[in-house]
Amino acid sequence: MKVKYLKLDKAEGPLVVMNEVKDAVYDEIVDIEMTGGEYRMGKVVQIDRDRVIIQVFQGTSGISLNDVSVSFTGKPMEIPLSREILGRVFNGTAMPIDGAGEIYSNNTYNINGRPMNPVARLYPRNYIQTGISSIDGLITLIRGQKLPIFSGDGLPHNQLAAQIVRQARISDEEAGKFAVVFAAMGIKHDEADFFRKVFEEAGVMDRVVMFLNLADDPVVERIITPRCALTAAEYLAFECDMHVLVIMTDITSYCEALREISSAREEVPSRKGYPGYLYSDLASLYERAGMLKGSKGSITQIPILTMPNDDITHPVPDLTGYITEGQIVLNRSLYQMGIYPPINVLPSLSRLMKDGIGKEYTREDHPDVANQVFSAYSRVQEIRALAQVIGEDELSETDKKYMEFGRQFEERFAKQDFEENRDINTTLDLMWELLTILPEQELTRIDPSLVKKYLRK
Repeated sequence: MKVKYLKLDKAEGPLVVMNEVKDAVYDEIVDIEMTGGEYRMGKVVQIDRDRVIIQVFQGTSGISLNDVSVSFTGKPMEIPLSREILGRVFNGTAMPIDGAGEIYSNNTYNINGRPMNPVARLYPRNYIQTGISSIDGLITLIRGQKLPIFSGDGLPHNQLAAQIVRQARISDEEAGKFAVVFAAMGIKHDEADFFRKVFEEAGVMDRVVMFLNLADDPVVERIITPRCALTAAEYLAFECDMHVLVIMTDITSYCEALREISSAREEVPSRKGYPGYLYSDLASLYERAGMLKGSKGSITQIPILTMPNDDITHPVPDLTGYITEGQIVLNRSLYQMGIYPPINVLPSLSRLMKDGIGKEYTREDHPDVANQVFSAYSRVQEIRALAQVIGEDELSETDKKYMEFGRQFEERFAKQDFEENRDINTTLDLMWELLTILPEQELTRIDPSLVKKYLRK
């Protein structure tokens, strides 16, 4: 028999407190019925003997302590899923907001996911082409990888995310099994409209699932949004055998919501007021990426986070860097120079890149030419520092060629139009073109046979 409680003891922010509750379970969903027939949903977030704290997704505004009915469902939050979710738009709690009706399915799925057995994980292989040269050529995204984008306020990370969703593709024989799950947390209405418009105009909406938590939506919903999105991704990847790219923006908004709720629960704060469990909480999201034995699908993650004051040592990017396999760093100086996307390739890194490029995946020359271009651009920074001291006219002829290489690299390779989609061969050919600027004896990281084959053709 389901027991209904008719009184709350306290309501504060997104939380309500109840005493004398029997048999409550951590993380279970609670149904709250208010006078007038309005329903709200909550989740048990803390239990102390018979005292229970419930997190209300829609907030506690308008809730009376006495005229209310609370019942405990005995199960965690679950959402219905089917292949019909492709092309649909949901809010942060997986309720449809596109006017196309409910999702009907015989199966519901726990949004907390199912832990991946480490023994059953497959090592990520092969790549996802984004159509963006800086990423495809030097920071290649590998299927099953988690590769965050470190951005800052005012930088075009939203445009970059939209461009990746629009252009991302895998090999032609598997193209029909590729899908994108897009989760937005705390974004403004005009940003949500921008994403929808770009996807619809590009004709890719039929392979995209959108979960939108807007800035004026309840802050508690922000905690649920990425979990709903990742549950949808797990369904598509491991039950429908699809290759799924999950883009989550903005993880910093998610962490701010965690901090706000932690403060309301009167937990002891850690660095910069964030809860002490921030690392494990982020890991519970990021570690849902990967590939499993016995499944043909994969989940690849691109979490996007804005660094407060462009501080890469801030707790959110700092902890993210420990969990993920590299990072793509956007640079404010490049953006001010008119370069889009303003990706600074030197601090950027894809730790799994070496295992998903080369003869079987992209092209035989990719590893060598990428190492050479990266090395040359790193040398450019040293020469630019020297030129500021002695002047560019005093540089050696070789150093002047490196300076020219740096200018061409930023103007022709790094700079790319929002509508421009470069395939991997175009990107690699452009890298070889840039290397022709340098003397051949400087190409020390490339196999001589590749120099003969590609540089002189």
